[in-house]
Amino acid sequence: MIRLIKSTFHNERETKKELLEFINDAEMLSFGPECQKFEEKFSKWQGRKHCVFLNSGSSANLAIVQALLNIHKIKHNDYVGFSALTWSTNAMPLIELGLRAIPIDVELDTLNVSSQKLLEIVKKYPLKMLFITNLLGFCDDLDEIKKICDAKKIILIEDNCESLGSVYKGKKLGNFGLASTFSFYVGHHMSTIEGGAVCTDSERLATMLRIVRAHGWDRNLSENRQIKLRDKHKVNSTFYSRYTFYDLGYNLRPTEINGFIGNTQVKYLNEIVEKRKSNFFKMALPIYKQSDKYFSVKFDHMDFLSNFAVPIVCKSTKIRDELVEKCNGKVEIRPIVGGDMTQQPFFTKHLRKIHLKDSNASLIHRQGLYFGNNPELTDKEMNEIVRIFTQ
Repeated sequence: MIRLIKSTFHNERETKKELLEFINDAEMLSFGPECQKFEEKFSKWQGRKHCVFLNSGSSANLAIVQALLNIHKIKHNDYVGFSALTWSTNAMPLIELGLRAIPIDVELDTLNVSSQKLLEIVKKYPLKMLFITNLLGFCDDLDEIKKICDAKKIILIEDNCESLGSVYKGKKLGNFGLASTFSFYVGHHMSTIEGGAVCTDSERLATMLRIVRAHGWDRNLSENRQIKLRDKHKVNSTFYSRYTFYDLGYNLRPTEINGFIGNTQVKYLNEIVEKRKSNFFKMALPIYKQSDKYFSVKFDHMDFLSNFAVPIVCKSTKIRDELVEKCNGKVEIRPIVGGDMTQQPFFTKHLRKIHLKDSNASLIHRQGLYFGNNPELTDKEMNEIVRIFTQ
């Protein structure tokens, strides 16, 4: 069986050895200097001023929405657009936090929201925010989407959990919006076992994210920020300050174990994304040529393509079902991410009046699947995948 992933970490044996030594010598394992060091390293790699490390990509999605509410960038009952083809915890925080979640269909050839699809929604709903998903390493015309958002004063947030390292028009995905979320789940580009992050250039937003991450406390803020908050609220810094809750928050903190692993893995990131890019072209190019079986997937607009899985959209459910059978016991496969969110039970329960009619997201939901793209795939394994998908 060719698995979606083979190892928990890149260079797993050496990483586990270093991790055991770290745990044995560590004075603390709750959030601390290793996590802060990772924030510095990852923000530098991504090319943004601030990185706030959290315990998962899903928590990152929740934290960014709560933080924007806390600083009054958005408010309850505002309309927020999101990619219909995405993961559940992209849409769920919008519903949970009292926003009006509006699904936006994707283009069949990029699997992503385009400026045209966004404009269709903007004509119907006064969006205050767009939570766009950069799906599986791809994007559509994200530069045009940003122009629309800027012109209409729509806050652009990117869910970049699946596209770490991808580049479009000279800019890394995750750097187009006010902020972006990332996942370091074991099956994604880089693993801290569980982990996630929000990156932004806004100091105000980063400060609030740190408050949201830790109960509403100020403990992980800079001393200057702490003093300003305590002075504003007339908090006694010698006694009450450590147990004052300044705004709505959760406990979304990662551990020093996650931070240490992240620090061992960041140095491999360029190697990881280069290998994934190479693998993609070896496997996807011959498979996508099967135009009688599969819809074409456009990627020539991308400067650099980094994904953890290769999507296939079949031209019928019959072809998809045949592929599932061919892969049984040979290649591990999945539906394309979480599929069409409007067809998921949680969505129909809470937003039953909102529908996408004859959507591309629905077609991809019914007829799509993906197989893994990890740095440890051998040429033999990739050849076998190509054989199964082209025979």
